[in-house]
Formats: sequence, structure tokens, C-alpha cells
Amino acid sequence: MSEKRKGGRPSGGRPLSQRVASARGRTTSSTRWLQRQLNDPYVDGAKREGWRSRAAFKLIQLDERYRILKRGAHVVDLGAAPGGWTQVAVARAGAGHVVAVDVSEIEPIEGARILTMDATTPQALAAIRDALEDGQADVVLSDMAAAATGHRQTDHLRIMGLVDDALAVAEQLLRPGGVFVAKVLQGGTEDELLSRIKRRFDKVGHAKPDASRKDSREIYLVAQGFRGELAK
Repeated sequence: MSEKRKGGRPSGGRPLSQRVASARGRTTSSTRWLQRQLNDPYVDGAKREGWRSRAAFKLIQLDERYRILKRGAHVVDLGAAPGGWTQVAVARAGAGHVVAVDVSEIEPIEGARILTMDATTPQALAAIRDALEDGQADVVLSDMAAAATGHRQTDHLRIMGLVDDALAVAEQLLRPGGVFVAKVLQGGTEDELLSRIKRRFDKVGHAKPDASRKDSREIYLVAQGFRGELAK
């Protein structure tokens, strides 16, 4: 599997734009979605390069900017299904160093340990520790997202709740100097949560990879240099 592309872009040329004819029983919105999929170079690139989702390019681009996935790093991927981020983590950190967790089943990924469970439960935390070499991680990733309701504030609160949950896991697993990456929505992270993250990490920023769709409100929080103990 080739994944070293300049700027994290898919290999090969972009296909010519395709139009999707309306079909009986297909809504206008589903027709637009299908046309967007067919004309998305990252969807096409993921298929050609063997990634399970176009989201793999988002992590590749974040890694190329922040150098998150060092060789030999122990990585926990929360909300990992279908496994695109896990594949990238294995390719860059190395086989045997990645633990993927999701409530949905994930097809086996060579070089990764997969746990089918809710990552926010005490049982999951214990299972993740057991799956890690010494019970600690260098990187905790979260691409978790709640189902959209269409109500901006509700969707924002839901995804912030997932970030809070993922951070709680990261605080338990990360070794000093570790990295936490999580999906948030434009508008950034809630002040109280962001303040908490800044107390626990040396450097905190937000980024939107090129692979994120232009009409998407998603951005990614990248927190580096986990301090371990809470700052006084």
C-alpha cells in the first residue's frame, strides 16, 4: 500500500467530472451526494490506494503537518470504523503498535489490535491498557462524530461531548509528551474544554486538512506535549 504522497493527496489524475442522472425513488439530496462521491478525488484515491475511507487522507495530511505518528509510537484510534485512520497509523507507526476501538465491528487490519466496545466505559479502558505494550499510549486519535440532526447548536454540543469523552480516555492512557487529536466543529472547542486541554498539553491548535470537504464544518484539534499531572 503506497501512502507517501506529497501533501497527502491521492495518486493519479483527477477523473473527469461525472453527472448523475436522477432516478425514480432517488431524492434530490441523495443524487447530489452520489454525484459528490463520484467526483471526489479522495474517494477515488482511497479505492485505488487501498484505504478503507477517504478519511485516511485527513490523518495523512495532519501527520505531515504535525509529525504525530512517529515510527514505533503506540497509537489508540477511538471511533475507528471502518478503519482508514487505523491503516494509516499502522503504516506510519508500525505493525503491533496500534489499537483500534469502536462500537461497530471492524474488519481485521493486519498490524492492529481491534476492540469492539464503547471506548468511554471503564471496561474498555482496561481492555485498551491490556492491548498496549506497557499500558500507555503515545498518541490518542478520535475521529468520532455524532449523527447530524441539522440543528447547529445540538450538533455542536454532541460532538463536544465526544471530544470530552475522548479526552478523558487520553488523560488516562497518554504518557508524558503524548499527542491527542480529535474532530471538532468550526467555531472551535468550548472555552471550558479548551482551557482544560491547554492545562494538560504544551501546545494546542486547530487545523482543517485539505481532504476535509469544503462545505464541511469539521476541523481537528491537535494537542501536543501531554504534561501528565495537572498544572497547578
